Amino acid sequence: MLLSLILQITEGAASTTAALPTAASQASKQDSLSLLDLIIKGGYIMIPIGVLSIISIYVLIEKFVAIRKAGRLSRDFMSNIKENIKKGNLEGASAVCKNNPSSVAAVIDKGIARIGKPIKEIESAMEGIGKLEVAKMEKNMSVLGIIAGIAPMFGFIGTISGVIKIFYNISLADNISIGLISGGLYEKMITSAAGLVVGVFSFVSYHYLNIMIDRTIYKIEASSIEFIDVLQDPKA
Repeated sequence: MLLSLILQITEGAASTTAALPTAASQASKQDSLSLLDLIIKGGYIMIPIGVLSIISIYVLIEKFVAIRKAGRLSRDFMSNIKENIKKGNLEGASAVCKNNPSSVAAVIDKGIARIGKPIKEIESAMEGIGKLEVAKMEKNMSVLGIIAGIAPMFGFIGTISGVIKIFYNISLADNISIGLISGGLYEKMITSAAGLVVGVFSFVSYHYLNIMIDRTIYKIEASSIEFIDVLQDPKA
């Protein structure tokens, strides 16, 4: 009888030990949350935040490609322009510009078209086309600035809305419990995190693109000065 009792205790301990990993695995499955689960738990406020994130990504890609194209220039561009101008081959110089579709080439091509007129008039024409090219590069840049400002606000609105719902539920339940508070609060904090992520992304993108624009403007100014120098002293 003692032997049978020992066997029963042993079997019970073994079954309990075997059940522990299963319970632990179930708990880990319940505790782990996927990104999609977090987004869903954020509520309806995640919809405008998601839309803002899509817009910011689109604007970043579109402006990055456009600005990079505007600043792209072959290494021998200005040397070819100088060589054609010294030879008096203005059509050849203009052809070099047309073969380089960039903002720098557009400005130089405008100057070539004004050759024969006073230097001041040439500079004025080049300055005008340069401003247009810069305006093209800066188009829709303000969208990123706006998103960087309002995305965190949407996240904060979601958090405040969640806190209001928590206190409303407390008033209905007439009971304060950790589960009632923390459960709803962490879900609404997701909106704040999402809003901040989108805001930071847009902020960084805005300033990164501005750096690219500044580099392109420098190329335009440097090439314009070099072009005017050639007109003033073709032998240089």
